[in-house]
Amino acid sequence: MSHPLNDPKTLRGWALFDWANSAFALVITTAIFPPYFEEMIDEEFRVLGMDFTNSSWFAYLITFSYLVIACLSPFLSGIADAGGRRKGFLRAFTIMGGAGCLSLFFFTGMDTMWIGSLGFIVGLIGFAGGLVFYNSFLPVIATEDRFDRLSARGFAMGYIGSVILLIVNLVMVTQPAWFGLPEDGTLAVRMAFLTVGIWWLGFAAISLARLPDDVPIKGTGMSDMAARGWEELRKVWKQLESYPQAKRFLAAFFCYSAGVQTIIFLASIFAKKELNFATEELIVVVIILQVVAVGGAYLAARISEWRGNKFALYVELVIWILICLLAYFVTGKFQFYLIAGAVGLVMGGIQSLSRSTYAKVIPPEIDNGVRRTDTTSWFSFYDVLEKVAIVMGTFLFGFLDALTGSMRLSILILALFFLAGMILLSRFHLPKAGRVQTSSSLPG
Repeated sequence: MSHPLNDPKTLRGWALFDWANSAFALVITTAIFPPYFEEMIDEEFRVLGMDFTNSSWFAYLITFSYLVIACLSPFLSGIADAGGRRKGFLRAFTIMGGAGCLSLFFFTGMDTMWIGSLGFIVGLIGFAGGLVFYNSFLPVIATEDRFDRLSARGFAMGYIGSVILLIVNLVMVTQPAWFGLPEDGTLAVRMAFLTVGIWWLGFAAISLARLPDDVPIKGTGMSDMAARGWEELRKVWKQLESYPQAKRFLAAFFCYSAGVQTIIFLASIFAKKELNFATEELIVVVIILQVVAVGGAYLAARISEWRGNKFALYVELVIWILICLLAYFVTGKFQFYLIAGAVGLVMGGIQSLSRSTYAKVIPPEIDNGVRRTDTTSWFSFYDVLEKVAIVMGTFLFGFLDALTGSMRLSILILALFFLAGMILLSRFHLPKAGRVQTSSSLPG
């Protein structure tokens, strides 16, 4: 029996999941855990005979997590597309991520570094793996005319919920006595990790209770669904030869996305290690960054309307290059606040512009009056490419950091990713509205 579409309770439940899991993305991956991790482990140490710095080790944790995620994504997408097992897998990844988050409470120093490392990896895989199934619920619970509004509601709830919890964590860290916690030590920060895990698991349980139950499809095995995901990606790869503008854009996107995502992940640990930011100061920085990012997305859209997507992307990339250059020379906290504001300005803008530009160069959903069935596959390809870019960017950052012992030099090198993106983007030409150029339709 199919679930009724556009049921208000179900739609609210779906959006609530964004409220639940966004706390992990903001508090654990960006605001509080990275600087805490840097503080708790030695600045330099050896593992399996190899030398690491605390910041290079953290970068490698992200690299490994996203390498696993990139390998799993086609498999998970195949399961999500085939249907029948969305809710079970969403629950499994949520429990995995929440458990990883809760385990961070027991990470107290070098002797428990393995708990902090493994907990962060498991949490990140649970978070990213669950998103595949969360997104796949959209056409199951709503009609197409509700997609944009419902997606926006989920984004808004995720932003509001994560900021609310981050503010609570800020008060907990700065005024631990209000919560009956000792004012010295790390207990207040570790309690913040617990609040994220409880928040994530608790609100996700409410969301899952409101989503439609699985209806397993007979005769569809796990291997068949996994093969379907890989086959969809291979099909898009072959089709790219017929869509050269999409191919050129993806090459540029891959390069600059590696720089964007690496900076977003490692900005907090840079501020802690290089500029001695306290945890409460970093929380304020992240809140400012989140607020500015919303305005930055709208500003990028206005520039795009004025001079086009390509020009707007050039503007964004120039600012990203300046951010890398300024970060190399920054010495004071006020200077870093300005750089963080600049990151917020272009963080939301370049991600929203990239997705909208890509949507303009892939095959249209309606092609010659016939609805295409592979539009989702093109965006799955885009998503996997972004994950691989994160693997490359964070690995290079960690390698250079371990090799030179300088996070500043690593960030400076990231400017080359943005420069390469600009060079590749120069070969890209956005087709006129309503016309996707194929290799046979290009002049010459």
